[in-house]
Amino acid sequence: MCRLRARGETVVSTAGPRLSEVELIRRFFARPADPRATAGVQLGIGDDAALLQVPEGSDLVVAVDTIVAGRHFPPGTDALAVGHRALAVNLSDLAAMGAEPRWATLALTLPAADPDWLERFAAGLFALAGRHGVALVGGDTTMGPLTISVQLMGVVDRGSALRRDGAKAGDLLAVTGTLGDAGAGLALCQGALTSIEHDAARELVRRFEYPAPRVEIGAAARGIAHAAMDLSDGLVSDLPKLAAASGLAAHVDIDRLPVSPAMRALGMTDRARDWALAAGDDYELLFALPAHRYQELQRAAARFDIALTLIGAMRAGTGVTWSLDGARFEPRVQGFDHFR
Repeated sequence: MCRLRARGETVVSTAGPRLSEVELIRRFFARPADPRATAGVQLGIGDDAALLQVPEGSDLVVAVDTIVAGRHFPPGTDALAVGHRALAVNLSDLAAMGAEPRWATLALTLPAADPDWLERFAAGLFALAGRHGVALVGGDTTMGPLTISVQLMGVVDRGSALRRDGAKAGDLLAVTGTLGDAGAGLALCQGALTSIEHDAARELVRRFEYPAPRVEIGAAARGIAHAAMDLSDGLVSDLPKLAAASGLAAHVDIDRLPVSPAMRALGMTDRARDWALAAGDDYELLFALPAHRYQELQRAAARFDIALTLIGAMRAGTGVTWSLDGARFEPRVQGFDHFR
């Protein structure tokens, strides 16, 4: 389980042997990938830039995310989890587009080149990359406060990518998985939540530290869903973006929000609801789809052992409305915003 260190304490040790930049890259990141991951890579790590060949008839899908120690994960977080998260947040973006992930670049800023930390970070990154056929094809390393930027590239059949602006009035709104677990997990890591059954606590922390990008169901939703996005900043923050992009209003029945058994074990209904609405970091997918296609998408989700839950619908108009126990409800929480 995560451990929060003193404020300002680095997660990377300065002790031990010093590595040059070239040795760091060679030892931890210039590793062979399986043939599935190297398809289309004409030139990877070792030159000034990578050369990649996009399959004919495909669109290139590109996402980039930065995670910063003390902002996106608590100081003291296991480097294995940091490596996983650095790639997972980008995989989630490609999943929301229905894309097949292919290639990644990594910009890694370190306070020190600690071999033990780098070994675990690389293990977390490459384990997830291997599961999704992603090849690391380049990047950069530098010294400074711990900051990790991953750029992820993928492909999708031309013109078939899922977007936020395609929803139709009358579409159903559905989410994968459960909501709020990562928010509770972060509270546990920060010591803001105590007195919880051990197995439930471990599960909530796991959900925060090791988000599961929904790549397979994202790809399966192409041609079924009209619009999609990933929930990285919380439903109350993200859903208005999809509604605005589609020029529509949205309504959500909060009673329907899916909550995990671990979250129910908290026994704090109001706080659990707030996390489900606004905590972010769950990296579940939100779909807007026609009612007659819902069961089709639900069957596809079941093939990947992913729950799919109806939570509301798109309507003519603007803005988002919420109801609880049949009455209009105004959330008291806001989603995540770096600059709020």
